[in-house]
Amino acid sequence: MAKVVGIQFNGAGRIYYFDPIHLEFNVGEYAIVETVRGLEIGKVIIANTTLDDEKLEAALKPVIRKASKRDIDQNEKNKVMSEKAFEIFKKNVRKCNLDMKPLYAEYTIDCSKIVFYYTADDRVDFRELLKSLAPEFRARVELRQIGPREAARYLGGIGSCGMEVCCKRHLRDFDIVTMKMAKDQNLSLNVQKISGVCGKLLCCIAYENEIYQEIKKEMPQVGSIVKTPNDVEAKIISVDYIQKTVRVQETPDSLPTTLKVSDISVVKTKEQLKNEK
Repeated sequence: MAKVVGIQFNGAGRIYYFDPIHLEFNVGEYAIVETVRGLEIGKVIIANTTLDDEKLEAALKPVIRKASKRDIDQNEKNKVMSEKAFEIFKKNVRKCNLDMKPLYAEYTIDCSKIVFYYTADDRVDFRELLKSLAPEFRARVELRQIGPREAARYLGGIGSCGMEVCCKRHLRDFDIVTMKMAKDQNLSLNVQKISGVCGKLLCCIAYENEIYQEIKKEMPQVGSIVKTPNDVEAKIISVDYIQKTVRVQETPDSLPTTLKVSDISVVKTKEQLKNEK
């Protein structure tokens, strides 16, 4: 077991674990830690606790110190400085005529580095851009490309459900979302209709996937032959997992009929029919 404290950056997204050393933290406090970007200030989301070593993705980095009032004030100043720096960044991107979308800028807490974030469809050669940016700042300049999901998390927006996008509001980690999940839930297979503001498949499709997989085990598959309450054999042409009903057709020319799963019995499964062929 490892002693950890959970810290979140920028008020959203993933929680990262650090070694609190001898320090005791409460939820809502701030800490100074070292990340790949440099010294950063983060908010404590999980107070001192223990975690199985197997759940740790990498060796824990120690917390540098508790954030002081001076650190918190400096962080607020850095936000103002970052906004001004971002305007300079956008101006130089236009000047260099680069195919990239600037997103935001971020100073480390000690102002030794400024990181500019952007999205792009392809790899961007920004060497000339760096040359034009370097004289503008008294800090090390770094450019970092992020994916469309991370960009949507920062920018936010309203989803098709009418609520703020999940990645901005509460989602900490991005789950894998596939078209098979959408198909299992009888959703439209039109990618444009089931994609979020980031252009990727809606994260919420994955929320109920586990439940659908459990229900699916109890339901006959499309293509199976079943016996109806009228003692007639019919073929399943669609399944409603929520209502636990199926639509069946006695012949290719007959009208479909909706029946409860409890009212039918399977004569031949889809797999058995495949084996016969």
